[in-house]
Amino acid sequence: MPDFSKQLSKYMPAEAAPIISEWINDTKCRFKVTRSRSSKLGDYRSPFKNEPHQITINHDLNPYSFLITTVHEFAHLKTWDLYKNKVKPHGLEWKKSFKALMDGFIRLEIFPHDIRLALIQYMNNPAASSCTDLQLYRTLKKYDTQDKGLITIDTLADLSYFKMPNGRLFQKQEKLRKRYKCLEVSSNRIYLFHPIAEVIPVEGDVKAS
Repeated sequence: MPDFSKQLSKYMPAEAAPIISEWINDTKCRFKVTRSRSSKLGDYRSPFKNEPHQITINHDLNPYSFLITTVHEFAHLKTWDLYKNKVKPHGLEWKKSFKALMDGFIRLEIFPHDIRLALIQYMNNPAASSCTDLQLYRTLKKYDTQDKGLITIDTLADLSYFKMPNGRLFQKQEKLRKRYKCLEVSSNRIYLFHPIAEVIPVEGDVKAS
């Protein structure tokens, strides 16, 4: 069986790479490192016709985010193997799989202390994405090395403007429970944004493009 440890260690802690390599081989999964996607950090696709399991992970995540996202997607694979499409994507079955797979890496003590604490807290009730847990997200962000000029929506003042990485222009409005109402300038339509959605702040006069 091929050993992907060397390639994987470019993206995740080296101690974790042999384990993930073994998972790829054992599940015959097609594992891809992809371009950055603003809508998601990783993705899992179940087998279809003659296609195998497929997992894709964004290339620009820091090593700890990359590993956690990888485990997240392998938990989907494990859940699909056990239950196929009979359970919810992030239901109790997926949560159980995620906790079981992640526990081994926590025991290896490869995470910095602050990430380990935030991750243990997150595992009490893991959600659809590590991004939805504010404490874990902010702790992981401290280990990013790339400065993309992005900030999170919750740090913007109300009524200020921002752009998405794809260029769409919005104005931040009031918070509704857990999300912010934001007005798209070009269409005058309202969208809801998670507090830690990453955006580009806009200063000065704003005109719809």
